[in-house]
Amino acid sequence: MLAGQTHSPSMSLEAVQALIGAEMRAVNALIQRRLSSGVALVNQIGTYIVNSGGKRLRPMLALLGARACGYSGAQHVNLAAIIEFIHTATLLHDDVVDGSELRRGKDTANTLWGNEASVLVGDFLYSRAFEMMVETNEMRVMDVLAHATNTIAEGEVMQLLNCHDPDVTEQRYLAVIRSKTAKLFEAACRLGAVLARQEAAVEQALAAYGMHLGTAFQLIDDVLDYGASSGETGKNIGDDLAEGKPTLPLIYAMRHGTPEQAALIRAAIEQGALEHIGAVQRAVESSGALAYTARSAEQEAARAAAALAPIPSSPYRDALFALAEFSVTRNH
Repeated sequence: MLAGQTHSPSMSLEAVQALIGAEMRAVNALIQRRLSSGVALVNQIGTYIVNSGGKRLRPMLALLGARACGYSGAQHVNLAAIIEFIHTATLLHDDVVDGSELRRGKDTANTLWGNEASVLVGDFLYSRAFEMMVETNEMRVMDVLAHATNTIAEGEVMQLLNCHDPDVTEQRYLAVIRSKTAKLFEAACRLGAVLARQEAAVEQALAAYGMHLGTAFQLIDDVLDYGASSGETGKNIGDDLAEGKPTLPLIYAMRHGTPEQAALIRAAIEQGALEHIGAVQRAVESSGALAYTARSAEQEAARAAAALAPIPSSPYRDALFALAEFSVTRNH
């Protein structure tokens, strides 16, 4: 149970997936249909990355949010597919910007097909998502998603400015992940209330849930970057450090570690080097940085759970509670 939470979720992740299993199958079928292009390379890369083993957490949130608000139509399936296309486009672009070679335990698209093809197929997925938004004929849906994609792009640029800067503060870092990662979680959840024509308070409650959930999710990713094996996370340990990204464990360790540890981490961020990754990992662990980051994630997950107070009791709300807990108990 999350700290400060009075509701004890009894649902496992498997139970959550089963609850919306039929709808997720419809989402996946729609994704496969709308990936189709007359250009063979678009089909090849799009299919590869969409089917590369992601949790589909963001489309799940779109489905659960809509059902938790009493929505009984089918438009939430379209929105879930749109959300996944936007997410996939950001992954393709992220991996090019970061020079990543591994994602979810598999070669990245840019490793297999090159940066140019990855960027262009990412553009295709963005534009296909916007085609599908127009088909909803809902101006409010387009407003939410257009604003979200713009904010995500700003977050990417903010992260780029933070790279190799060891003076990034916790506040600046949190601003990045709330824009870059949590914004799409927020949009996915908000759209459920939009579809169900809920009042502003309910819409804002689900949006807050998504924002806090997405922040918790990213903070645990930061913990796993130093506290798990590559087999568990599906990426190389220390990837963020290699890219010169000052994530929260590093920021905390520089502030609370020894002067020697702070100097070591500062130099590693500035140089984007993994030469001393073992020493950096030990500094992060011994300074309490992983525990601090995990506690911060738990606080965000608890805020997400608390935000669900205005949502009527239902199995779908229970599933949202369960995902808040999953976000901080997962190991991959």
